[in-house]
Amino acid sequence: MLVFERGREGRGLSLIPACDVELVMPEKSDKRKRALHLPELSESELCRHYTDLAKECYGVNDGFYPLGSCTMKYNPKINEDMAALPEFTEIHPLQPEHTVQGCLEVMKTAEEYLCEITGMKRMTFQPAAGAHGEFTGLLLIKAYHDSRGDKKRTKIIIPDSAHGTNPASAVMAGYSVVSIPSGEDGCVDLEKLREAAGDDVAGLMLTNPNTVGLFDKNILEITKIIHECGGQCYYDGANLNAVMGMVRPGDMGFDVIHLNLHKTFSTPHGGGGPGSGPVGCKEHLAEFLPSILVERGEKLSFVKPRNSIGEIKSFYGNFLIVVRALTYLMTLGREGVPQVSGNAVLNANYMMHKLKDCYTIAYDGVCMHEFVMSLSDLKKKSGVSAMDIAKGLLDNGIHPPTMYFPLIVDEALMVEPTETESKETLDEVIAVFKKLYKTAERDAGELHAAPVHTPVTRLDEVGAARHPVLKYEFSK
Repeated sequence: MLVFERGREGRGLSLIPACDVELVMPEKSDKRKRALHLPELSESELCRHYTDLAKECYGVNDGFYPLGSCTMKYNPKINEDMAALPEFTEIHPLQPEHTVQGCLEVMKTAEEYLCEITGMKRMTFQPAAGAHGEFTGLLLIKAYHDSRGDKKRTKIIIPDSAHGTNPASAVMAGYSVVSIPSGEDGCVDLEKLREAAGDDVAGLMLTNPNTVGLFDKNILEITKIIHECGGQCYYDGANLNAVMGMVRPGDMGFDVIHLNLHKTFSTPHGGGGPGSGPVGCKEHLAEFLPSILVERGEKLSFVKPRNSIGEIKSFYGNFLIVVRALTYLMTLGREGVPQVSGNAVLNANYMMHKLKDCYTIAYDGVCMHEFVMSLSDLKKKSGVSAMDIAKGLLDNGIHPPTMYFPLIVDEALMVEPTETESKETLDEVIAVFKKLYKTAERDAGELHAAPVHTPVTRLDEVGAARHPVLKYEFSK
């Protein structure tokens, strides 16, 4: 039931204290033409409404959440404790810098840790999300070429397995996109890359491991090809959870990188945000960054580099997210960071190996932190699609993996179990996947109807997309 349907005229509650200053009303011309239509509720009704909503939500604290390429990993509660300290929550971004040296030290320390992990020289925390970081990184590349008078570089090369935000960010930055096909092994086709590399190429955007969960064995050759044609190499940090502490993007040949603190570094994701997409770069791009922290005597201060692209967000980014990420890294320590990526790879390979006897693995062999299954054969045999299996998972209390992505795999389900799931949990989930496969062979109709045990059952998703209901229609 919607909150508007719970309300009854005359009911109310007092959550806001009475106004203790003179009340000044707006001019008549500034007032609404009719009163704001708000539900009238008692306190108990309001509490029950939001409690009901909370019960219908699903997150990483509720159960298995294998959303491939999104890394919905557990958020340690110590992160929240640190971010809630009044020394962090009660500051204001306009305070004089000498009064917030502790907070600036947090950002400086986080920058040093993340630069060490990525192989970069400097980093900005201003971007508010991964896609915002992509755009920022591309602006650095653009500023670099412009500073050299190299105006002819108008293209960005992007593999066909890339995240959809990559081409969108490139276009926003003023570039045209050249798509490079994947080879049969799921990695970049080197010959096609060589054909596309020329003096009009500004750079390459690449995720490694890539979106099908494979580490490209030709990565050094790939970045060499781009550098030889005068381009820059951009690393999409979406899949860093598979390799952090093991190998550094900077050592692979990348010049600029964005990170997803709300993915790899355990800070809240999605509706639990806000996010953070810091951008790091090599020395030759650092002069184009937004304001960076420098030491002046014994104090830290923000300084704008001489050729800065300018600020890309108000103030310094989402500071409390940086606090959470730094807490995570300090808790793990130098030894714990590679253990995280090692466990992520182990869990993904364990699940893939256990499921390959019934599900078709898109690219067989050793995967990294995620793997992709193709349900094309199952659909041809039984009529059960990737969507049907995903809906069946909901009936078993499991959040579905990413569906129909990457686009290069037909009927794709992309599974990322993350490093914090136990073997017992993985075994339970594997058993559910196998049960659903047998159900598909025995009674496809059961999965076509799923889910039937959730608050909302099977929706007309095509109808909802074409005819969305975006507002509540009042009866009067």
